[in-house]
Amino acid sequence: MPRNAEVIRQWRILRDIESSRLGATINDLAGALGVSTRTIRRDLDALQEAGFPLYDTSVEGHARWKLEARPFKVLAETGLNLAELSALYLSRTLIECLAGSPFSSDLKGGFDKLVGELTPRMRVFLDRLPGVLTAKDEPKKRREASDQHRIVRALVDATLTHRRAKMTYYSFSSRRVKEYLIEPYRLAYGQGGLYLFAFVPEYVQMRTFAVERIRKLHVLEEHFEAIQTLPAEAFEHSLGIHTGRPERVEIEFSAGVAPYIKERDWHKSQKIRNQSDGSVVLSLRVCTDWALQSWILSFGPFARVIKPTELAQKILEEIEEAREQYAPRMSFEAPLALYDTIWQRALPFADPARGSFTESPSR
Repeated sequence: MPRNAEVIRQWRILRDIESSRLGATINDLAGALGVSTRTIRRDLDALQEAGFPLYDTSVEGHARWKLEARPFKVLAETGLNLAELSALYLSRTLIECLAGSPFSSDLKGGFDKLVGELTPRMRVFLDRLPGVLTAKDEPKKRREASDQHRIVRALVDATLTHRRAKMTYYSFSSRRVKEYLIEPYRLAYGQGGLYLFAFVPEYVQMRTFAVERIRKLHVLEEHFEAIQTLPAEAFEHSLGIHTGRPERVEIEFSAGVAPYIKERDWHKSQKIRNQSDGSVVLSLRVCTDWALQSWILSFGPFARVIKPTELAQKILEEIEEAREQYAPRMSFEAPLALYDTIWQRALPFADPARGSFTESPSR
């Protein structure tokens, strides 16, 4: 059983009971979730022990489970103070990334109730606050909203019920549309998009798919037995949204950007070593994917990969390829001010005339 499968099933039980006008029988829940009635009974006991106000009652001669109509009546009685109400109202801008998720309708319903408690003048006042406190949106993947929502709902259902699915997918790596039989394990949000972790029986491996590149999805009646356990954190070894084997990476940052490096948590594995000249060495245990490479390249001449050697060579190749985009089109001379030989070692540049490498000019 994959990690969190039990809590996901119990969440589904709560939603099914809450949405049922007459309540739900144990047989109904077992059939909907594809588990035994004994499992449902254990889940109901666990939910009651956790404090959820569930109870059973007899309806037309059948025992049905219900959820109290006002499960958080204590909260309704105590209410929210002005600061709490304002903070929740403002948080809309911070959680809009979930708009395409299966929780979008729940979020909208909750905020609609919240807004309903505010007077028109209070809303006008609070709507001015984002000018003082706001959040920058991440770049979002573009896709027709109706298609996205339908596919996400189907994937969530297939994940909860452990059902296989047939998927038509556009692969960036092969630049073509491919057909897959998948066993969906998890959806994860990152960098403006939703990603699917699914086991592909044909390749006998877990793969990650961008949801917006799923062209068609058909959930089958065929169930699968989960054989892998996913880590609690999605993309735990990447600075982006990739998966891969982690390895030790060391990057030297010049003194000019060292304070910026030291003031942030870049990854949970990071260690920082100060050097006598003011520079720092950042150590990470991550996969050497494109997310890491592009992050290093974003620092230009102020970052240098120490290890592994293969990553250092890859970064140098990227720099050379970028230079080749400019050199044939313009008279290219590196500005002296770019290179500070005190803090940063100069990088070699290819000399087209000699067909070899030359050191960039020093002061």
